[in-house]
Amino acid sequence: MVDQTAKFSAFIGLDWANQKHDVCVQVGANGKRRFEVIKNTPEFLECWLNELHSEVGGSIAVAVELTRGPIVYLLQKYPFITVFPIHALSLARYRQAFAPSGAKDDPTDAEIALDLMLKYPSKVKPLKPSSNEVRVLSHLVEQRRLLVEDKRRFVNRLINALKQYYSQPLEWFSHRDSDLFCDFLLRWPSLQELKRSRENTIREFFKSRGGNAVSLTEKRLEAIAAAVPLTHDEAVIQAHKRFVQSVIKQLKVTIDNIRTYDSEIRTLFEQMPDAAIFSSLPGTGPCLAPRLLAAIGDDRER
Repeated sequence: MVDQTAKFSAFIGLDWANQKHDVCVQVGANGKRRFEVIKNTPEFLECWLNELHSEVGGSIAVAVELTRGPIVYLLQKYPFITVFPIHALSLARYRQAFAPSGAKDDPTDAEIALDLMLKYPSKVKPLKPSSNEVRVLSHLVEQRRLLVEDKRRFVNRLINALKQYYSQPLEWFSHRDSDLFCDFLLRWPSLQELKRSRENTIREFFKSRGGNAVSLTEKRLEAIAAAVPLTHDEAVIQAHKRFVQSVIKQLKVTIDNIRTYDSEIRTLFEQMPDAAIFSSLPGTGPCLAPRLLAAIGDDRER
């Protein structure tokens, strides 16, 4: 078993929060422990860590219930600090063993994190960051997923709004997150406005889009001619038309941003040595393969 106490001059258990952090500090292998509450600002932490480093004169081990996030990124910039991530479930079970009520106490959690790091060196390993490329890819695929969720929410809002006054486009278009669907609704946000347009104008709109938009033009024109307004209530039409236009503008921006992410992720992924391995896995595609690589990383031992 590796004795981690021999490598460091001080040990910290840290329980993080948005406004402040509770810490348990032990100087030396058998030093007396002290508890502190420190502000969660880069400036305060910079000062506090440098003062502690000057006090102990050597490397510092920090146990924290995270593998990533602002506090981890901050700690990693100091060459004299090594981060030891503590699994949340391990900390919770250790807490329960000594506090059967399950009550959470921040100073106690900080000391528990410190105990786990010192007592179980074979289980609690120092954080080994992946390469810069893998970490960039990890952030990009995670952010892309958030944008996809935003897109889904916008589409659902759009569908619900259209059902209130103008449900026909939902039958005419199968892809509600397509440029064609968005542009059509921006051009004709109500059936009344669509009915006032000349047939050739609508035909030219679909012709300019090409592809399936052209092949389905006549079918759509017939459906438009036969369409009957769901309501004549101007209060309903006016309000929901404005909302539809607002949502579509947000949806189009989100779709464009997803495309930008796709391009950047694809470029970065294709440059990575393990890209061919993940691309060859059954069922993977341009979205899943980069996500798998980001999740597993470039450490072959994993």
